[in-house]
Formats: sequence, structure tokens, C-alpha cells
Amino acid sequence: MSKLVTEGAKLAIHFALKLRDGSVVDSNFEGEPAEFCLGDGNLLPGFERCLLGMAQGQRETFVVSPEQGFGQANPNNIQVMPRSTFAPDMNLAEGLVVSFADAQKAELPGVIKAFNDTEVTVDFNHPLAGQEILFDVEVVRLEVA
Repeated sequence: MSKLVTEGAKLAIHFALKLRDGSVVDSNFEGEPAEFCLGDGNLLPGFERCLLGMAQGQRETFVVSPEQGFGQANPNNIQVMPRSTFAPDMNLAEGLVVSFADAQKAELPGVIKAFNDTEVTVDFNHPLAGQEILFDVEVVRLEVA
């Protein structure tokens, strides 16, 4: 009987995160597999749940809902800031990712959504928030206790 992925299992996986339109957001199928212990926080719980019960060598594609993945976009995470917050010589562009410091001085990325001479609209939601993710995963190696 083959071993199956359980909580605490040591895994090496190849994976790809894709959007519904088929575009690949991230993939390691061309490189080394990612190694981690199930439950150590390296994967979001919604992605970890997909792995439970898989066997070494098995490859599956799962649909991960926004609630199980990167969450729903929160309108409160979209902020309008004075243009003066940004360096005068900064070349702003829609889609540009800018790093900010939060209240605890941790890095917080934001995406420029719109701007003019007086205001800049920044979206602090995760770029994949509100998206259904196709999680294509293959269990390369599996060690269970």
C-alpha cells in the first residue's frame, strides 16, 4: 500500500499556479521541487488541503477558491494618497508595484491603480485576491512519519 500525504508529511512538490484564462502565475516544474513539511505554514491552508491523501508520483489539478487561496479583494485595502507622498521624480505607472512600510515597519507592497497630479490610488490587496486559482501539483517525494 502506498503512503499518502498526511499532516506533518515531508514533501517535495512541483507546482504551477494558474488563472482561469490559463496564464501561469508561478511554476517550478522546470526547476527543483519545493520542499516543505505539510502544516509548517509554507503553503496557504487551502493549498495544503488539496495535497492531503495524494500519493508520491501523483499529479492533480485543483481549483482553489478565493476564500481558500488569497482571499477576496477588500475595498478597504485600496487607498488614495496625496501625490506628494511619492518622490517628485518617481515615474508612476498603472500596475507598478511600490514598497511601503506598515505601522510595524514591515514591507508592504502596493499596486498603483490610478494617479494624477494630486492623488495616487494604491491597491494593497494581494495581486491574486478574488481570483480562483488552478493549483497543478505533483508529489515528487513523500516521507510520512
